[in-house]
Amino acid sequence: MKKTLALKIDLTKINKDRIYHSEKTGAKYLDAVLFYNSEKDQYENNGMITESVSRDERAEGIQGNILGNAKELGGTQQTATTSGVDIDEDIDDDLPF
Repeated sequence: MKKTLALKIDLTKINKDRIYHSEKTGAKYLDAVLFYNSEKDQYENNGMITESVSRDERAEGIQGNILGNAKELGGTQQTATTSGVDIDEDIDDDLPF
């Protein structure tokens, strides 16, 4: 059974040093982690999204910034198909960095 989650990410909280720039494709990536809980919290959220940290950073007690929340949407999906995603060419204009 697949579940659909809605994510809200505060772009101003992203540490620019954690953005990976692929020289091969020119794409920019941010590794993030979703901490999911099937039980909702007091704000009806099922989890939170944080920036990923390396194994060494975790060993040092460093935690990634909390970027936002996740909320499970009603219902479940039996099948999911995607043929592609439309990406706004001007997305960089809306980013805070």
